[in-house]
Amino acid sequence: MTVTFRNVDASPADDVRTWPYEAIVIVLERGLVADWQPLIDEVRVRPYGEVARALESYVSYTEPSGITRLCELVIASARTDLDARDRREVADRVQRAIALSGVSAREFAAALGTSASRLSTYANGKVVPSAAMLMRMEREAVRPDGHSLPRGRRRTP
Repeated sequence: MTVTFRNVDASPADDVRTWPYEAIVIVLERGLVADWQPLIDEVRVRPYGEVARALESYVSYTEPSGITRLCELVIASARTDLDARDRREVADRVQRAIALSGVSAREFAAALGTSASRLSTYANGKVVPSAAMLMRMEREAVRPDGHSLPRGRRRTP
């Protein structure tokens, strides 16, 4: 790092999550691109974390500039990426529930009280099911007694 902290109880070598807000401002205003990298890395890992919120705060009161635009872009990109990963994970969980059920997707959907086409939109990630629906799917897929759905034709593995 080329930037140094003065009058701040932190070191640029410390984990950015431990930096006080003033240290973040110093890096943004006096640092070089390489100095910003730890902030960018942290926002990519935790798009809603304290560092991301500190950058949002900085952007909210600072005159628009290249660095404020960069902060906005990094935060927006990290949050979009997180949303896409979360949607993919939910779709994977839906697909797993369907597979574990041992019945056809149509039969599984009927057991959930939804249509096969709606279940398909959940399974391919086009629509994210409610938390309640996801819980219902996972409960229906494998019952506490270890059995799949109580009714319907069973597929052999």
